[in-house]
Amino acid sequence: MSIIEKAIRKQSDVSDKQADTTLERAQQVAAPDIDATLSHEVSAPRREPAYRAITEGSVAAENQTATEGVQGHKPSVTLDLKILEQKNFVSLSSERRLINEEYRVIKRKLISNAFGALSSTLKHPNLILVSSSRPGEGKTFSAINLALSIALEQDKTVLLVDSDVLRPSVSKTLNIHHDIGLTDYLLSSEIKVSDIILSTNVDRLKIITAGRPHHLSTELLASERMLMLVNEFASRYSDRIVIFDAPPLLGVNETAVMASMCGQAVVVVEENHSKLAEIEQAVALLPKDIAIGFLINKAHRNQGKGYGYGYYYGAG
Repeated sequence: MSIIEKAIRKQSDVSDKQADTTLERAQQVAAPDIDATLSHEVSAPRREPAYRAITEGSVAAENQTATEGVQGHKPSVTLDLKILEQKNFVSLSSERRLINEEYRVIKRKLISNAFGALSSTLKHPNLILVSSSRPGEGKTFSAINLALSIALEQDKTVLLVDSDVLRPSVSKTLNIHHDIGLTDYLLSSEIKVSDIILSTNVDRLKIITAGRPHHLSTELLASERMLMLVNEFASRYSDRIVIFDAPPLLGVNETAVMASMCGQAVVVVEENHSKLAEIEQAVALLPKDIAIGFLINKAHRNQGKGYGYGYYYGAG
């Protein structure tokens, strides 16, 4: 049995008694051992949802459209946090919610990898690629929730980059309208990084949208300019977590190239939907020296549905 299959099966074998102590045990997980796989529950949709504007006409345009400030102010966008909360995204309110607790566990491992003892063994440990083997397994939902959860930290800033340029979902999910994004930056040397980074009404969260469609969209992800951008994120913004919502690994070769630029990868897997053979094929495309985590979407526990999460590390 492969280590990937063991990780997924271990999610299904965790008892209720073990699940009760997941939050405490998760903080003490030993990353190199696949038997350290975690398991916990929270409701989550399978597909990345799209949101309607909260109001009609000019109010929606004012609140939901990214705008350039007067006299060169940086572009910004207002996210409808109430609708996100209704759609079971991580809440920024003081209300205690299960999904917040679950993503708190998940982000702790990622933050530890990025800035803890393991960071010196990883290339660009603060850069995290979120992907899946195939479309529709919940990677955008997961990427947004990770970004929101990390933004709740008092001393961490997070940048969410929609790099799924073929099927961009971050803007659609968050109802963001902005003229330029990642593809526009990669195509034009006249566009600066500051032109595509959107500030939000969440103090420590910034977003880069996918940009306008282009017939070479995926090729741009493996371009020299993309590499330069990623290197800038890793060095100039070394104290910031950067999350890439990337295309699926199977069928888009450039995703593996992007993964080689990052220090961590989160592979979203839908239980009872994702095929083990495809998961193994997808993971085989990732660099051997990257920290790889599995996020099990819609894991069934008795009558519940939720997430399981665990890490393993590729052998060098």
